[in-house]
Amino acid sequence: MIKRNSSPRASGLRNPPAVKLTLSEAPSELLRELVAHLRQNRTQLREEWVARISETRLLTAMTKDEIFAEATSVYDSYVEALETETFEALQAYARNLSERIIPRGVETHEVVGIVLLLRDVLARSLFAKYQTDFRKLNRILDAYEPAANRIANTVAVGFVQERERVIRQQQEAIRELSTPVLQVRERLLILPIIGVIDPQRARQLTEQLLRGIRTNRAKVVVIDITGVAAMDVTVANHLVQTVEASRLLGATVIVTGLSPEIAQTLVTIGVDLGKMNTVGDLQGGIEQAERLLGYKVVPS
Repeated sequence: MIKRNSSPRASGLRNPPAVKLTLSEAPSELLRELVAHLRQNRTQLREEWVARISETRLLTAMTKDEIFAEATSVYDSYVEALETETFEALQAYARNLSERIIPRGVETHEVVGIVLLLRDVLARSLFAKYQTDFRKLNRILDAYEPAANRIANTVAVGFVQERERVIRQQQEAIRELSTPVLQVRERLLILPIIGVIDPQRARQLTEQLLRGIRTNRAKVVVIDITGVAAMDVTVANHLVQTVEASRLLGATVIVTGLSPEIAQTLVTIGVDLGKMNTVGDLQGGIEQAERLLGYKVVPS
């Protein structure tokens, strides 16, 4: 019950005192009462939640036993966050959960869905418990809803961040596979490029090539772009910069497989082709690289 002092005129005070909540109405006390209810009814509420998950066909990539085990952990973490009013442990658990279930093909909407289902199950249990005391119910909900919303947000954000990290990791792995730096003999590297080159991939292949030059102490590099149909001015400039950066590290670059379209782009941006060592095809590029390295090319 909210207690107020007498009016300022009657009390002789210039300013009225602040309105305070009694202990029974303090949010922390209400949350403790809520937590006690959730712990007391843990088994029933958890089973109802798992049933709702199955009914709505969420987490279909997981078995019933797996769903039950994860639901138990999520429920306990949820109640602990309500009890302590801190979210660090829940954040850590959300990241750990995401690491385990993302490889199983669980989608973002499923994770958000099960958390919202749990919030609904718990809210329904509160309506049932306090159905004869609407004033108490409203105070309980006022204390519960902000915390429940923050919990839902914490789990969703944790899952999305982990999913984005996995996607970036996969993209990086794909790029590395699509632009392999190969050592064909001592001091000789080959970088075969196939497909579309966008600015991001161009930067990535440059980093890989320069790293390969330093690691293998390469003296000659053959960049074969036979599999590249076209490139825009930005990427063409990046190719020129890659050649120059490789030269600064002590490696000569031979570019092979230029198409007429790419050659025209290089001319259009004003590249001094006299500074770029080009050969028609990969075989010719390897032979020239071997001559630069002092190997004698003997016809078979």
